[in-house]
Amino acid sequence: MKVTIHLWDLPHRLFHWLLAASVAAAYATAKVGGEWIDWHGRLGVFILGLLVFRIVWGFIGSTHSRFATFFPTFSRVKAYVKGQWEGIGHNPLGALSVIGLLLTLGVQVGTGLFANDDIAFQGPLFNFVDKDDSDKLTGWHNSSINVLLGLIALHLVAIVYYRVAKKTNLVKPMLTGKKEIPRVLAEAISAHEATKAGVIRFALSLIISSTAAWGAAGGITQLPQLTKITNPCCSVTWASADTSQPNQATPAASQPQTAQAPASF
Repeated sequence: MKVTIHLWDLPHRLFHWLLAASVAAAYATAKVGGEWIDWHGRLGVFILGLLVFRIVWGFIGSTHSRFATFFPTFSRVKAYVKGQWEGIGHNPLGALSVIGLLLTLGVQVGTGLFANDDIAFQGPLFNFVDKDDSDKLTGWHNSSINVLLGLIALHLVAIVYYRVAKKTNLVKPMLTGKKEIPRVLAEAISAHEATKAGVIRFALSLIISSTAAWGAAGGITQLPQLTKITNPCCSVTWASADTSQPNQATPAASQPQTAQAPASF
């Protein structure tokens, strides 16, 4: 006999579908190019925010969203291969797929922030690296997409396999948050394994991820720059650079200079 339990929380599900839609849109805009390349960049920053949210949520979210719950340790993978693993969330192989996707997307987004196309597009953090380094990161950005597409294809094949071969619908729980499991397994789940995250933790995750996206989008360049100042007594202090005032000439520079003819004249 089976019972219905609440498995995936709402933030987890929103992350999943927003990430899927954003990755698809980012890939399409990159292929179309032209004026759409700016939207490709914006979607990249949005995906970065989603990834940061998922990382934070993986530590403070509800039980089955936390990495500690499903991280594919050697013992868990071994038990799964032997058919001895019992769980209700990501199985160890599915967990490997999740981590692989997150890491690959992290490489995609990270390199894209510094990338350029030698025409009109530059990543929001392009000016933080040399052109040669940007070109190298652009190459990694373009090549790692093949790894990402391979992982996505493997993810979709697994969904179909579970639906056809094992009669298990993996899509429905990610839509509704609910899953049917055997009553024996449900009874074996201890009370502490059903911890809810709460609104405060969700708000904290949003703040952290939004701040990361803002900084990656160029917000970091708006922070006050520190300029090294050496005072007359040889001590070193730091002060915010004031770029709003015109440069004032030093007393030595303001004094008239007597022109001297070159020695060859």
